[in-house]
Amino acid sequence: MAEEIAISLKNVSKCYKRYPHPVERLKEILLPGKSRAEEFWALRDIDLEIPKGHTLGIIGQNGSGKSTLLQIIVGTLTPTTGAVTVNGRISALLELGSGFNPEFTGRQNVFFNGRLLGMTQEELENKFDEIAAFADIGEFIDQPVKTYSSGMFVRLAFAVATHVNPEILIIDEALSVGDILFQRKCFRKIEQFYQDGKTILFVSHDLTSILQLCDRAILLDKSLMISQGEPRQVALAYKSLIAQREADQNTDLASFQQKYEQKNDNQIGESRIGFGGAEVISVEVVNSQGTTTQTVEWADIITVRITIYFYREVVRPFVGFAIKDLKGIPIIGTNTFHSKKDLAPTLAKSMVVIEFSWQCYMSPGNYTVSAGVAELGENHSITQLDRRFDMLPLAVVGNPPSLGFFALPINIECNVLDNSQNIFSDRQINASSISSS
Repeated sequence: MAEEIAISLKNVSKCYKRYPHPVERLKEILLPGKSRAEEFWALRDIDLEIPKGHTLGIIGQNGSGKSTLLQIIVGTLTPTTGAVTVNGRISALLELGSGFNPEFTGRQNVFFNGRLLGMTQEELENKFDEIAAFADIGEFIDQPVKTYSSGMFVRLAFAVATHVNPEILIIDEALSVGDILFQRKCFRKIEQFYQDGKTILFVSHDLTSILQLCDRAILLDKSLMISQGEPRQVALAYKSLIAQREADQNTDLASFQQKYEQKNDNQIGESRIGFGGAEVISVEVVNSQGTTTQTVEWADIITVRITIYFYREVVRPFVGFAIKDLKGIPIIGTNTFHSKKDLAPTLAKSMVVIEFSWQCYMSPGNYTVSAGVAELGENHSITQLDRRFDMLPLAVVGNPPSLGFFALPINIECNVLDNSQNIFSDRQINASSISSS
């Protein structure tokens, strides 16, 4: 059965005209037939379908076209070419300040913005207390929005955007303004939207948030969509793009190389980037008995052993590893530079083995191991010589006594107080009623 489409874009492009001088615009109006403007294409030939109930992450550098794409979907911009179809009520939290009148109070803006989003006055009156409680800005709800801090503004804007019963929620970087506790509250709300089968578009430079929240992703670059699919691979494509840009800016480096290998349909493929000069030959996981393995027991002492071959002399090398879950979220990792374990300069045609050991308290589950070698230059600049992502699967098994990414052993103490010390002695607690409840 085909999935129902929430948003469809067919050959969507957006072109802006840029005039060298304002008078050239007037000349073009008065003397038609000759264009005096330079064309700037913010988006080119975007074909995209987003099924209902999916969360799409949108990744790209500043100026890549992310905000233009969102504004076209919302309807505040008209595409130059192509067609956009949206099935469902949209609520969008775009750039800070959009959609609110700074002269109105927070209360007035709730009703004003809510009516723009298609809600009735009665619906907004019924929802207002819930919106105000979520925003949690106290008496400022009756103060003009122009007096708000950026954090207070985003609190109210997010509260409105998520409480007007949208079928499609769009968020563009705005959550980076809020404090940590409010960000967590927002992420819980987004997770609830996903569980309720809503469609979500999420723009962020934080790849961890994209990996955690999204089930699909696209990568925009210079107005083009250059990658789409599973978030982990799109994030790796973005990292490769950034590394390629760094290589283009430094002509002294060896030519940049990257590749991706999909091992089979059931495994995450390995990807690899680097400038050359050194190569990660192998990565092994060794348990406390000295056995090379891909399955380790919880709480065992394990070692990640990385073997590197240097094709040239590297004056300040450093080596690192990372273990990630199947969404690509880093769980543990380090490198010799951050650990202040400086490596000696390496000679050309030399082999080096680096070992990282620790007690494995990661929760039981499936992970991947990545490794890399880099060179530290002047002003702490970093040249990635060889980075191999997801080159080795790793499984942790066991029955730990706690929960979380790290199932750490936790000491528990229980002290029974006598009646003179009992802080609840002034309360008459009915033990039988507690047990029966």
